[in-house]
Amino acid sequence: MSRPSLYRSMMSFSGGTFVSRILGLVREQAIAHAFGASAATDAFWVAFRIPNFLRRLFAEGSFSVAFVPVFTEVKETRSHEDLKALVARTAGTLGGVLLLLTALGVLFAPWIAGGFAPGSIDDPAKFALTSDLLRVTFPFLLFVSLTALAGGVLNSFHQFALPAVTPVIMNLCMIVAALWIAPHFDVPIMALGWAIFAAGILQLLVQLPALRRLDLLSLPRWGWRHPDVRRILTLMVPTLFGSSVAQVNLLLDTLIASFLITGSQTWLAQTDRLLEFPLGIFGVALGTVILPSLSRHHVATDREGFSKALDWGLRTALLISVPAMLALVLLAKPILATLLQHGRFTAHDVDMAALSLSALSFGLPAFALVKVVAPAFYARQDTKTPVRAGVVAMVANMVLNVLFVGLLLHLWHRPEDLAEGWFAALGKVPGLHMGLALASALAGYLNLAQLWLALRRDGIHAGQPGWGRHLLRVGIACTAMVAVILFALWHWPDWRAWSTWARVWRLGAVVGAAGAAFLVALFASGFRLRDLRGV
Repeated sequence: MSRPSLYRSMMSFSGGTFVSRILGLVREQAIAHAFGASAATDAFWVAFRIPNFLRRLFAEGSFSVAFVPVFTEVKETRSHEDLKALVARTAGTLGGVLLLLTALGVLFAPWIAGGFAPGSIDDPAKFALTSDLLRVTFPFLLFVSLTALAGGVLNSFHQFALPAVTPVIMNLCMIVAALWIAPHFDVPIMALGWAIFAAGILQLLVQLPALRRLDLLSLPRWGWRHPDVRRILTLMVPTLFGSSVAQVNLLLDTLIASFLITGSQTWLAQTDRLLEFPLGIFGVALGTVILPSLSRHHVATDREGFSKALDWGLRTALLISVPAMLALVLLAKPILATLLQHGRFTAHDVDMAALSLSALSFGLPAFALVKVVAPAFYARQDTKTPVRAGVVAMVANMVLNVLFVGLLLHLWHRPEDLAEGWFAALGKVPGLHMGLALASALAGYLNLAQLWLALRRDGIHAGQPGWGRHLLRVGIACTAMVAVILFALWHWPDWRAWSTWARVWRLGAVVGAAGAAFLVALFASGFRLRDLRGV
């Protein structure tokens, strides 16, 4: 069977993800319009972030990077019956473990909420709401992890579109809940919790027909002692940290943000969602499509093919992430004002969310490149190197969190804020969440630096010809784009004061002009689309 190029596979995955991310932005608009940045939305984002963190850890993180290389090896070297048995045994084992974890999560929701958001304990109503929401949202982990298993199987057969578009279901459920169902609940925000529960089930169901067509759908079976399942588990356990450092850092941010001024959790959540737009469409897409390819080259002992695929991923990641980072840093406030300043989401909320969006966007190239570099280790079934790098980055993030929040508190506090001491002042000074975002960005670069040095040390990556030209072209194109954006910001300085439609057309004009300037400069400097079709 012929295999599509990495470029075509990435575009297939990105197309589906683009639809999902667009609806994700609509989802954020609906939630911001219906609930604003309040204690209730803070409670919801904490309750959603905990199972969502575990989803990324188990489903998109450690499980995917452990499952795909083993599945690819069995697919390339053994019979279809062996492959079908592996899917059934993996689904039964993963499902059994997560069913137990889900039951514990529901049972001990108040303790988990208190552990991850200790700052809310002093507010009994907010803490109770967080616990209630967590009980409803926690089962999402079970269903979405099995969905990720199905997606990993489909990706290994070069079917990227369906897994990429599946998250559309969750976004649609949450939009409907926020705009039309929430008013019918005694506690309106609970509608979002039940929407997530329903979305988890629906996302799994839509994947099953595709598995049946591949003749890989069968009843899950417990397989703890199955040799291939044991290999997956052996690879999976150490990657729980290594593949999901950004998510561990995000959860640490949640803990610290619980002590900050009301609204901080929501501002950080909005920041994370907007950053996921470029990162999800291209960064995650690159990591998703490159892992099966790298695994196949490793199984075939094709070192040259392995290095070329990795080199393609690095060039593509830089080409996309650097201009995206510059645009998000410079246009943070116009983007937030245009997308979210409606209903109960105020101009002050825009200012606060813009602080964290600018800071976190600084780390976008690192986050995207890690999505490419880490699979180079996982495809070779080397989990120790990413784990070491991840743990160092996580510890550094914790230290930087305290350092930057403390520094901003020292710079921005008013004398009256210190009446009850420095710790109490954390909940009075707005904008301190920016320190958490900046710490995460710098920790991302530290993680990337360690992985890059390990790549060079082990001789995994041999740079292909043309890197100097590629970097020069990207630099010229970014310079042209930034010039257009700065001119637009000078010409239109205050975005918050305009009507919604005035903001929409102005932002569209700026993004269109900046994007056109980038592309014209890029192609004028010699870039051609065939440069991305090298593998």
